[in-house]
Amino acid sequence: MLGSKRIFGKQNIVTVMAYTDFTLERLETEFGLRNRQEQIFTKILPIQPSPWLSRELQLAEGLPLRTEKARSEWIVAPILKELREQNDHFFTIYSGENLSADSSLGLNGECDFVLAKDIQTFNLNYPIISIVEAKKHDLEIGVPQCAAQLLGARIFNEKKGVHLEKLYGCVTTGRDWLFMVLEKDLQIDQDIYYLNEVDVLLGIFTQIISYYRTVLP
Repeated sequence: MLGSKRIFGKQNIVTVMAYTDFTLERLETEFGLRNRQEQIFTKILPIQPSPWLSRELQLAEGLPLRTEKARSEWIVAPILKELREQNDHFFTIYSGENLSADSSLGLNGECDFVLAKDIQTFNLNYPIISIVEAKKHDLEIGVPQCAAQLLGARIFNEKKGVHLEKLYGCVTTGRDWLFMVLEKDLQIDQDIYYLNEVDVLLGIFTQIISYYRTVLP
């Protein structure tokens, strides 16, 4: 994923910032976004994966998943497709989509995955969950990027007249999953969830989707 880039004009050079350029410190300085670590999910109802998903993940175990692209195709995407089926296509999945909220603030750039309410349109509407693929198998590296994308999603939605108290995000290596939620501040989950408990992961995502069912128009 690309970060900031330089655009050369005849008289000046403009540096365009992106979600990948943020740090937690910069998010606090520029947007007043404080963060804290705490338990986000206290009651999780595990959901058993379908035979299809179990088979897909079993096949993935025997593959050399050395790149983000491989982990995306063989682990993350199947889980998201399963969730979409289990939740009656309430949301749709965008992969590699640009979420342009406010380029002047650096809230712009390509997203690994964005889940948005499915309203049968070609363009992205109502982004509700941002999922970032961790670089170098390091969840911590992806946290500021995911937080910035959640800020971008908030602005994007508000421009369309949709005000959501909570926006959820997740950073994943495919095997490890770290969730966060943007409210007034950014809450980063103190717990990490693992692929070998995929029923718990499905339960968490379904709990999040259930929240959006009650608040989205």
